[in-house]
Amino acid sequence: MVKSTYDNESISALKGADRVRLRPAVIFGSDNIEGCQHSFFEILSNSIDEAREGFGDTIHVRRFADGSLEVEDFGRGIPVDFNQNEQRYNWELVYCELYAGGKYNNMAGGDYEYSLGLNGLGACATQYASAWFDVTVLRDGFQYDLHFEKGENVGGLEKVPYKGKKTGTRQRWLPDREVFTDINIPVEYFMSALKRQAVVNAGITFTFDDELTDTHESYHYPEGIMGYVKELDAEKGITEPVFFEGEGSGRDREDRDDYKVKVSVAFCFNNEHTRTEYYHNSSFLEYGGSPDRAVRSAFTSVLDRLCKERGKYKSNEKKIVFSDIEDSLLLVTNSFSTRTSYENQTKKAINNRFIQSFMGDLIRQNLQVWAIENFDEADKVLEQILINKRSRESAETARLAIKRKLSGTVDLSNRVKKFVDCRSKDLSRRELYIVEGDSALGACKLGRDAEFQAIMPIRGKILNCMKADLKTIFKSDIITDLIKVLGCGVEIASGHKEISNFNMESLRWNKIIICTDADVDGFQIRTLVLAMFYRLMPTLIREGKIYIAESPLFEITLHKGREEQTMFAYSDAERSEILNNIDTKKVTIQRSKGLGENQPEMMWQTTMNPETRRMIQVLPAERRQMQDSFELLLGDNLAGRKAHIASNGHLYLSQLDVV
Repeated sequence: MVKSTYDNESISALKGADRVRLRPAVIFGSDNIEGCQHSFFEILSNSIDEAREGFGDTIHVRRFADGSLEVEDFGRGIPVDFNQNEQRYNWELVYCELYAGGKYNNMAGGDYEYSLGLNGLGACATQYASAWFDVTVLRDGFQYDLHFEKGENVGGLEKVPYKGKKTGTRQRWLPDREVFTDINIPVEYFMSALKRQAVVNAGITFTFDDELTDTHESYHYPEGIMGYVKELDAEKGITEPVFFEGEGSGRDREDRDDYKVKVSVAFCFNNEHTRTEYYHNSSFLEYGGSPDRAVRSAFTSVLDRLCKERGKYKSNEKKIVFSDIEDSLLLVTNSFSTRTSYENQTKKAINNRFIQSFMGDLIRQNLQVWAIENFDEADKVLEQILINKRSRESAETARLAIKRKLSGTVDLSNRVKKFVDCRSKDLSRRELYIVEGDSALGACKLGRDAEFQAIMPIRGKILNCMKADLKTIFKSDIITDLIKVLGCGVEIASGHKEISNFNMESLRWNKIIICTDADVDGFQIRTLVLAMFYRLMPTLIREGKIYIAESPLFEITLHKGREEQTMFAYSDAERSEILNNIDTKKVTIQRSKGLGENQPEMMWQTTMNPETRRMIQVLPAERRQMQDSFELLLGDNLAGRKAHIASNGHLYLSQLDVV
């Protein structure tokens, strides 16, 4: 039973595993495969933090035939025994308590100075999101074992003596299909993630064994990001790889405490391969943030100044932009900090102001020194960047020229009288309503969603494009204005200076909707517009871009006391069905007015609201059949048209008395 009141008892709180199981996207960014991948990375991150602190130099990752995942490290082992300070077992804090962990005191020189995992969420959240989760810890002369099922511990903590010298943590779990929509992580994800971690964690070996795909890989980069850049630059580019690093401390705001920052940068210039990758505390920053802004600003300012100092620019030439540099740049940055402002738990961008300024200054200083010490190499780089710049500018000029040609002229649609555009530039949403007359324009304009629905009125009956010659067609303002608004040009030679050859990619609309009155005149106008599309741009029909908006024939008003309810029927049969299914005797039935006389609310409900409107998609028949149909209705087949009217004219006689 649905509760109808909203009161003090309406507020509730998720508890325990439900905090993750019912809202996984809050922690993992989504409940799809990306969220599942991130849950794996949370466990991997903890092992990476341990190895980077100098405890263990190898991390094993396995995927078993049942789809379960395992991460094993050889660090100190997660403390899981009783915690006197908290008066609870540590395994409860680590695996059953969000915002609990051993990385909160990194500012004070705690166990993890530069930690990938900071929030105390990952191990617990991944455990909660698993069908089952097993932990084995070796430390302090004991082996500790834990088993969880759907977020609940089963059997408590098992503790037995262990005489071996090995220490570390092994965690194996099965992501839960009840939490994630997809748990089949592509093998490429594991390979990419582990390779990246090997790159930014110099000296640590990552192994990967996958029973599902029989994949066995090992990743190890003793030189870290410098080794990676050398690998990418295997074919030798414009310059030799360059590496520099620096450490410092500072704050993001005057009233905040200082924190430590360590940055390393490796780059070279290469015409065959280009890449820019940013990492922070071992996390790959897909969206960059502070490091990306630092790199863009530093490289652009230094190289722009070098172009000026060495006289590389032509007279009045525009200065370079970062995309000109990036076209020939291989660069990887790897930064660490004791305080990090991630955009969210998925750690795809950071926003620290001090990291940005520190990294920017570090790059500027070292890039300037490099340019002085490697004068000839720097000169080659400047020449190549200017080639990139001038190529970009030429391509942009050509692109704009083509766009102007395809569109007829810049902002052409804004010059078409009475055309009402929509706000959205998203081609997947934009809809064009072709309506008859100014009165329909007014009603549709008020009844539409101006975000994505545009209106193009046509005045009266347009030319019959099946019979008119092309010269006459392209003298028609109604037709040429409509072609300009569509934007895609025509598929036959127009001879008109403002109408281009057909290009489907220049079409400005996802749907083109013919909207006319539900009477004989409206049907004829609809047919004439369809004939225009068939003659001038048949591809729009073949691609399913043309629709017909169905207008209701009848308004049926039910009177129940003081209340009224209006229903709409789109045919005689539908009117009869509605009348047969109502139990009130007070009913008013009237022919639906023309579009121009409708209220905006009715226009939205019946004709323009994507949730309630009815539309017919115009789809092509077999080519010959489609051609015969247009010839029959509008072409030179007079005998066929007479026979068609004789056979079917009676179906429309009832509408001739509609005024």
